[in-house]
Amino acid sequence: MRDFKIVTPIVALTYDELPAEHRMLVDTARKAFTRSYAPYSHFNVGAAILLDNGEIVSGANQENVAYPSGTCAERTACYYAGATYPDAKFCAIAVAARGTDGNEVPTPIAPCGACRQALLEYEKLAGKDVVVLLVGAKEIYQFPSIKSLLPLCFNEF
Repeated sequence: MRDFKIVTPIVALTYDELPAEHRMLVDTARKAFTRSYAPYSHFNVGAAILLDNGEIVSGANQENVAYPSGTCAERTACYYAGATYPDAKFCAIAVAARGTDGNEVPTPIAPCGACRQALLEYEKLAGKDVVVLLVGAKEIYQFPSIKSLLPLCFNEF
């Protein structure tokens, strides 16, 4: 028997500690959650992706009474980016949320497993690590890559 230890490097930052490019990404993710359609969960999520062509695309979660027909903010943004800018590579993604109380969540939330796997494909297409910023009202968690959110990931594609 062998034991494995999985370590995920996370840096906790304040908004002011981010470089300007990442602050813009965070601002876009925060604006995106205001466009969420979440009449059932009342949990609004926004995502913003920085592409290597300088564009920032965003998405918000979209629910549907025929659950699970809706989609998460991260996949909304990533599929929009892929369809609109098929040759652009992902550089970074920010995810922000407003909780059921109507306020931005105090601590960051993380993408679901399906979103992590979908985003992982775009990181592989980029051929480099894609920085992940998980946004909370009090602090922002920075991960070095999407793969760091999905240990033992499936990436044989």
